[in-house]
Amino acid sequence: MSGWREICLLQEIPRLGARVIKSPEGDIALFRNADDVVLALADRCPHKGGRLSQGIVFDGKVACPLHGWTISLHDGKAIAPDEGRVETFEVKVENGKVFLSLWPS
Repeated sequence: MSGWREICLLQEIPRLGARVIKSPEGDIALFRNADDVVLALADRCPHKGGRLSQGIVFDGKVACPLHGWTISLHDGKAIAPDEGRVETFEVKVENGKVFLSLWPS
């Protein structure tokens, strides 16, 4: 499993919520949607640096808790009319375990 790091069990990430992990590049937020898909973004809104992990998860997006910017969990792009992007990271779930590639995609 070269390049992948085991992070946690799927059940340790709240459904429609997030879990934060520390990395040398900064905090990474792991989000779990209603269908148990896990996606990962840098935990920093491109607008004012708000912690996306503290935002509301809905429809494949997260709303920043500071000013309500909406960020796609799939590609890290801000939803128009806002502009900007956060780094995304590859995630996979195998046998109930969450693995993260620490290289941005």
